[in-house]
Amino acid sequence: MSADDLSALPRPDPLALEEALYGLKGAAGDVRWVECATSDLGSVARGKRVAAADFLAMAGCRLPSVVFGLTVTAGEPSEVFGPLLPSTYDDVLLVPDLSTLAPRPGRPQEATVLCEPAGALRLPSGVCDASALSPRAALRRVVRRLAESGLEATVAPELEFFLLAPGQADPLAASPPAPGAAPESVCEMLSLERLVHFEPFFDDLYAACEVWKIPLNGHAHEAALSQYEVNFRPGPPLAQADAVARFKRLAREIGSRHGLVASFAAKPFLQEPGTGMHWHVSLQHRGLRAWPHVFSEPEGGDSAALGHFIAGLQAGAAGAMAIFAPYGMSWDRIALSNASPTHANWGHESRALAFRIPESGPAARRVENRLPGGDANPYLLLATTLGLGLAGLEARLAPWPAGDERTRLPQGLAPALQALQDCPLLAQVLGVPLRDLYLGVKRHELAERHACTRPREDWDLRHLVGLS
Repeated sequence: MSADDLSALPRPDPLALEEALYGLKGAAGDVRWVECATSDLGSVARGKRVAAADFLAMAGCRLPSVVFGLTVTAGEPSEVFGPLLPSTYDDVLLVPDLSTLAPRPGRPQEATVLCEPAGALRLPSGVCDASALSPRAALRRVVRRLAESGLEATVAPELEFFLLAPGQADPLAASPPAPGAAPESVCEMLSLERLVHFEPFFDDLYAACEVWKIPLNGHAHEAALSQYEVNFRPGPPLAQADAVARFKRLAREIGSRHGLVASFAAKPFLQEPGTGMHWHVSLQHRGLRAWPHVFSEPEGGDSAALGHFIAGLQAGAAGAMAIFAPYGMSWDRIALSNASPTHANWGHESRALAFRIPESGPAARRVENRLPGGDANPYLLLATTLGLGLAGLEARLAPWPAGDERTRLPQGLAPALQALQDCPLLAQVLGVPLRDLYLGVKRHELAERHACTRPREDWDLRHLVGLS
């Protein structure tokens, strides 16, 4: 990628920054504190809470670069710090995206804003801008490449999660429906009566999502014990990835206030279906066109561009699986469920396909990426999906048919990480610094897990499910 491809988020104009912060003033008075949040390689919001005056003076805040190389266990692997990141933990500037500035739900006089790292960072390979290490910046670059090609994307995620009860004899006890009531003992799929028991939790969750403009479109009990799915209204990619990242945080925070653990782990119950995060993606031509829809013809048939987009997804699917299934537990979801594809096949309607074309009219023609789990980073996931699809369009690739040996996906995280390292398309989409950082962190996490006598109990349940 060129230096221009790795450009950082522009620093906001001081006057615009002050006006945006002042615009949040409410009954409680001026905003006194600002939370600067950025995404790590997982789905954890990291950053600082700073005084509003300091936030305005710095147009953001400074943060040690160590946060971009931390593992999910809070480790600082030697294969990352030194070879890939400065072992001196140099600071970077967190630049706020003012379009994401919002009040903290239930926190008078406090605001929060999503940020990206910026500024020169001394890596062993040379000096680069810190934005090269940002998952959010990677997605923003892909969106810009789409725009330069005269295209824009509309996406809609479906996200599953578990509500679990901490502190039980069983470390994976299903959540109790109400104080004093018994936990769910059998799956109550699509039960409205079960949902009623959780109305206080979902009421608080929806209220907080409204404050942060997270476009929820409904929820239901899913096909696993104590599992729920939320749907999002369609929208632009960066805003939707922001929404998913913020939703995960809110669900965990609000769950804890209700005595629940909201978990996005891919397969906490071996005997139950896993947790997915499926994304519906469509493309439109920018500007005024009589027919803006890229994936279909006006008379209703699939366009050639739809095949090219899917072919790009197939071409990079093996390496992308390291992002779609980022932990050892993630592969239990794939191995132990008939709803998680093992091949990069595509077609219409069938939910056994990796890339499904749902039944729809021509104006709503879209691709559903069914490979990712709920534990994937939404920025990396969406950057990979859109970036690979765009590469297929640009090269006019032809999709592989079912049964083609090239559609076979890796059977574990280690071979998926190797496929990611060997994939030039993904190096272009993510940028080499971010790709190498991801490889280093994930290989260290995998080695930690393999060193455990009981990997699921001693590593997965402790670090991924949120239960100690």
